[in-house]
Formats: sequence, structure tokens, C-alpha cells
Amino acid sequence: MTQYSYSRVSLFEDCPYHFKLRYIDKLTELPNYDAANALTIGKALHTGIEHDVQTAIDYYYNSFPVLTDRMVEEAIKLEILIPKVQAFLNEMFDGWEFIHEYEIDKPDYKGFVDLIAIANDGQCMVIDFKYSNHIKNYLDSGQLHIYKDYLEQDGFKVKKLAYLFVPKTSIKQKKDEDLFHFRKRLISTLDEMKVTLVPIEFDEMKTIYFINSIEKIETAKDYPKNTSGNCFGCNPRFAPDYLEAITNDKGEIIMALPKNERRERLIDTKPDLWLYADSYVGKSTFVDQFPNVLFFNTDGNTDNTTAPVIRIKDEVTKTGRVTNRKLAWEVFLDHVTDLETEENTFETVAIDLVEDLKENCRVYVFEKNGWEHESDGSYGKGWDKVKTEFNNAIKRLKSLGYQVVYISKEIINEVTLKGGAKRTTYRPNIDEKTANFLTGTVDLTIRAFVNSDDERFLQLAKKQNVFGGGRFDFQVDTIPLDFEAFIEELKVAQEGKATRTDEKPSRKERTKDEEDAAPKRERSSRKSSEDKAQNDEPSTENEENNPSEEEKPKRQRQRRERSNNDAAGAEDSKEEDKPRERKRRERKPVEDDTPPGEKVDEEATEEKPTRNRRRRS
Repeated sequence: MTQYSYSRVSLFEDCPYHFKLRYIDKLTELPNYDAANALTIGKALHTGIEHDVQTAIDYYYNSFPVLTDRMVEEAIKLEILIPKVQAFLNEMFDGWEFIHEYEIDKPDYKGFVDLIAIANDGQCMVIDFKYSNHIKNYLDSGQLHIYKDYLEQDGFKVKKLAYLFVPKTSIKQKKDEDLFHFRKRLISTLDEMKVTLVPIEFDEMKTIYFINSIEKIETAKDYPKNTSGNCFGCNPRFAPDYLEAITNDKGEIIMALPKNERRERLIDTKPDLWLYADSYVGKSTFVDQFPNVLFFNTDGNTDNTTAPVIRIKDEVTKTGRVTNRKLAWEVFLDHVTDLETEENTFETVAIDLVEDLKENCRVYVFEKNGWEHESDGSYGKGWDKVKTEFNNAIKRLKSLGYQVVYISKEIINEVTLKGGAKRTTYRPNIDEKTANFLTGTVDLTIRAFVNSDDERFLQLAKKQNVFGGGRFDFQVDTIPLDFEAFIEELKVAQEGKATRTDEKPSRKERTKDEEDAAPKRERSSRKSSEDKAQNDEPSTENEENNPSEEEKPKRQRQRRERSNNDAAGAEDSKEEDKPRERKRRERKPVEDDTPPGEKVDEEATEEKPTRNRRRRS
């Protein structure tokens, strides 16, 4: 029996077409790394209300490839709003018992209740958090009413329903306003905002409507677009970007690509990869060690590689007095077609450098439309055409089933933290939107660097100031820039056979230790990508507030004690009640996130000497 959530049924009522894309066709929606992403902020807000501000900030920052000024401003909002919500709940429900994120898991329904507040007499109020100022938009929702029916089946005495609205501001920096004064105005605006609790009267008909909608889904044969007129996905500006779909300038799907099932396995030693570094670090030399690799090279720097190379450049030919020019982007597209149609023994395709390929795409679009710049296309049409042309070509390449490797140079930027300090960030040398798209299409984005001793390393651990991340839980921060070491850490990350140590043993010693201890260890609970795909459907009424797909321990009820003498014990119990997570995810951000081997800004990190009092004579 299919488990339905409120969000799944609501999507069908709004737009059967997008319901089909998500739940029937099961297309992979590429992540949105916008700093104001409602899904990420909503989850961070819930995490902070249940735990603390720092846990929420850690989750929020770690959800993005690299830190930006806009992210710092969203974190400022969380730092102010979360204590407001906690203070409001403590004052209104003094002495009540709180259950956060209660899971409803029935054969026909699955969802997570944001908060259940239980009074001393056992009666309770069910509360759902909304990060919005548009209260009227939620008053007619059936979400809380459905909660009540299922919670009563679990023995709860639900007497009241309510929405807790967390105020939201979207003020932006003015053209004549510097960053300091903008953030000062932002904090002042947030300080004046108040949390609002809106009670809801129970309507038993909401559950009946919900059941009727499920019956419509079960018998549906046609899936028209935007039947309610409220579907954001049907707006080109908000249209989802699917990995398996070629789209046009309006965001409409014009061709569905076949899913690649060829390389799925328990231990993935051929992940799609994006590697970036400064010049002369050894990016191409490292990728050259991959088996059966084909290079699409754009800069002509192939002296240190031995794998077959296809030069991506303009091809100029002469027929009599006529000069014909084939643009580099057209050359690239022709070779992608060759990979689609011709039999070959290549396993890996590397684009070196991917930022040059994007520039070739821009030139092609300009030449095709007679433009000199994207701005020549009215109302953002130029940027959309370049983005659509480039993204569709990358999706075509991804669908072929090869291991795809992007190679880029790096650029260094600075981000201003809340207190005004500067943080150096490292990212690929490509525009932010393209970078967010590309990192969503690979399994791993990593940076290579050289330390002061001219030793080359790969940065595996996720750092807030280093663009990167992926689906692997690496057990070490850095490894030598060596193919064998990289493959070994990939296997360890997927099997969970290594533990973090201060002094990293040699590869030979660690391999011997793992072989001796292997019978005593349990395999990681990481599922194969095939199993994950089956469980990748949103299962709650608020997708932005869902827990991770990994299996989570059952939450224990947290009772707030009235007595001040038991405050310490209550804090200890809360710590015990928190779900246990992987060590990597529990690490708090360090003061200095500068990667090993990089120079630290001495002025920013130098401690001020303590001032001694001078005694008067």
C-alpha cells in the first residue's frame, strides 16, 4: 500500500503534471543552493527550536557548498528568531511536556508533527510551525486536521490545533548602503518582529476531502498541468530543474533522458566528480590516472597527461576562397553525439576546463542570435538561453552512463562575517549559478591544494569556506593527491571501516588493521543508490522540514521540569534525547576553517595582548 503525505496529495490537487514527474516518473530534481531556500531554512528553523541556535546554524551552513554574505544574513535571522520562538513557547506552555517532530507512520499515511504540547491532565495541543507572514494562506489547510485524526489513533487527547507563525523579512541591501549599515538595519527590523500563535477549529470534513483526493490519485489516468492555478512549478521562474529532462527557455520539458543504471553498486569507486585547484597543482595529472579516461581539453595543456585527448576549439577550414568556422561548442556537441552513438571502451569523460566550455557555450549563443552580451536579450532572455543551452548539454553527457569529471581552476573571495571579520573562501572559477548547477550533477566536489612544503593534497572534509561536499562520509580531512589513496578513502567512507585519528597511519598499516578488525565490524547502514531511489520520495507534509533519509532513532518525550533545582538534570536528559548522528555531522565549526597548507590572515587571527593596569606612583 502506498503511504501518502499531505504534501504529496496537495501537489496532485495543485498540479497533476508535476505530481507525475515527481512521484510516478521519479525524476531527480537538482538541488537549489539559493541562500534563502525555503526548504533549507525551514529545516534549520525546526532544528533550532528543538535543540539550540548553534545546531541550527551548523545545519544551515553545512547545507551549502560554500559560505557567502547572503548566507551570513540568513543565519543572523535564525539567531534572532529561534530564541523568540523558544521564549514564546516557554512562557505560553510553562510546565507542559513537549514532543518535537513526532512521526506518524501508518500503512496509508506518513508525516511528522512539528510540536505536540501536552498539559498535566493529558490533553494536548498540536502545533505546526510556519515561516511566513501570510497567515491567511494557511488557515484553510487540512494539515492539522489530518494530524488530529491519526494522533488520536496513537492515544493522544488532542483538544486544540494551532499554527505558530515565525515572522519573515525579505529586506535587501540598498544600492547606496554598505554591508555594515544594511545588517544593522536587518537586526533592528528583526528585533521588532513578534511570533504569532493562531488557533484552528477542527473540521472533520478535511480528512474526508483528503481520503477522496487519495482515491482520485489511485484512479488517475491523465495528468493535466496546473489545474488549481496555484502551481509554482508551472511558472518558468520557479520551474524545477530535473537531471533527466531537457528543457526549453520557458522551463518546459521537451525531451526526457533515459536514467543511467549502469554504474549503480554498493561500493562506488567511480563517482561523478568535480575537482578544482590553483594552476600547476596537478588536477589533470590526477584525473589522468583514472582507468580508460577521455579528455575534452579546452586550454591545450596536455603535456603531463597520457590519456586520449579531444581538443575543444574552433575548427577553421577553407574551401577555395571561402573560410568556414565551426565553433568550439559545436565541436563539443558533435563529440557528445559520437559518445551516444558509437561503441567505445571509455569509462570516464573529463572536461578540462569546464569554465572554458561554459565560455564556448556563451560565444555560440551570441553568434547564433547576433548578440554581443547576454543583456542584448530582453528581460533576461540572454542569460536564460545560455543557461539552458549549457545545462541541456551537460545533462546529455550525464545520461550516457560514463563517469563524468569536471576540472576547474579556483578563485579566492572574501566573505564578511557577522562581527565584521573577513573569511577567505575558495571556489571554482565559474559563476555562482553554474557552479550550483554543476555541483548538483556530481557525487563529489573537492579541492586540491599545495602546502608550504610543496606537498599536494585533496581536501575531503566539508568546510564552510571551501566550496565542496558530496554524499560520502569521509573519515579523514585530507589525503595525498594520489589516485590509489583516493579510491581507498572512497571505499572506507562507504563501508565505515575507519575511525578518525590524530596521527594518520600509513596506508599499509591501516589496511592491515582493517583486515584484522573486519570480522568484528558491522557494515554501514548506507544503502545502495538503487534502494535510496525507492525511498527518495518526500514522506511528510512539509518537505522542507523532513528529517534526512537515514533511519532515525525514535524520539523520547522531553519533559520540562518546573523546579529550578532540576534544571541541570533536564539539560542532561535533553542531550541524551537528541538523536545520535555521525561524528562528522556533530562537529562544531572551528574558528579557522582555512584548509591545511593555506596562509592564514595574521591580522584577523592574531590575539590582542592583554592590557596591564599601570599603578600610579
